[in-house]
This record gives sequence, structure tokens and C-alpha cells, in this order.
Amino acid sequence: MSKVTCGVSVSLDGFIAGHNMTLENPFGTISPMLLNSWQFNEPEKNKAEREALVSAGAFIMGRNMFGPKDLQSDPSWIGWWDDNPPYHAPVFVLSHTEHEPIVLKGGTTFYFVTDGIESAMKQAKEAAGTKDVAIAGGANVINQYLAAGLIDELWLHIGPVTVGSGQRLFKDTPGIKLKPLEVRTTDLVTHIKYAIQHD
Repeated sequence: MSKVTCGVSVSLDGFIAGHNMTLENPFGTISPMLLNSWQFNEPEKNKAEREALVSAGAFIMGRNMFGPKDLQSDPSWIGWWDDNPPYHAPVFVLSHTEHEPIVLKGGTTFYFVTDGIESAMKQAKEAAGTKDVAIAGGANVINQYLAAGLIDELWLHIGPVTVGSGQRLFKDTPGIKLKPLEVRTTDLVTHIKYAIQHD
């Protein structure tokens, strides 16, 4: 049975990015390697978790995760990635501004959804078919879907660091009950897969 998942790198104190994210600094005031070194410095040790991040049949992300550029003033912008992003599936971008789909190599197409998280979820589930839907980020989008009770499994990749401030996971999401399904550690990360218990 297909499910809605969310896999995200996070600090011990619950942050997934810093403040002031810009084109030059996509993770804001923190280094991207601070939370994601497990993906690049231990690729073989974490192969299963790395592959799982892009294994869904469709993805949902926020406009800021797609990138900080204004698509109206810079229509050449195709996101943080090159012309072959890692998703290789439909990606539904929550946006306040309409935009034509951006079709890239490998099967990735970015669709821009202006009518809310439920609409994006409906479209993503239709596109994914029997495969899972993944909430890719950022923090605000993840928190909206958590608060709405629309995520089935949360995969936390916890780095052994604290950040202090920034984009916080679990902001304005009280009362979420999690059941641990899997736990695994390496020198750089603790992977915990949780099922979210819906009432």
C-alpha cells in the first residue's frame, strides 16, 4: 500500500536549515555539510537511506526549496539542480504564483500548485499511482503536512550537532505521536524511521 513519507536531515535541536537562505547559501546561515555530510562522506554506509530519499513516485516541496529566484523575472531558473534533478518523477511545488510546468531530464517535471497543500497532495497521489508520495521540504511545508495529519512515515536523519536557530522542524505541530520503526547509526548520523500514529 502506498504511503506519504518525509525524509529530512535535522540537527539534534530540531533544525533543518538556517536563517536567510539565498541563492549563494541555500541552507542559510549554516553549512549544508553540517547536516548532510552523511550523504557525501559516508555514501556507501548510507546507501539505502540516500536512495530512499528519491524513491517516491511523486514529490511535494515548497517554493523556497525549489529556489529563491522570482520565476517571473528570471524564467530561465530551473531550480537548485542542473537539468537532470535527482527526483526523476513529478514534483509539485507549492507556490503563490502560477507558472507553466518545467520539464527536465530523467523524468522530472516541476508543477506549480497555487491552491494549497491538499490540492498538491491530491495531484501527487494521482501522479504517483501505486508508489509513495514524498514531502521533500522545506521546514514550513513539512510542518504544514504534519499539522494536517497527512504524513504516514517520518524518516529523520539526525546529525550529531546543534544549530541553535533557523528553520525548525515540528514548529506549531503539537500532539504528534510517533512509533519508531527502524533505528540505525553511523559515525555521522542516526537514522530513525517513525510511523505517525493518526487518531
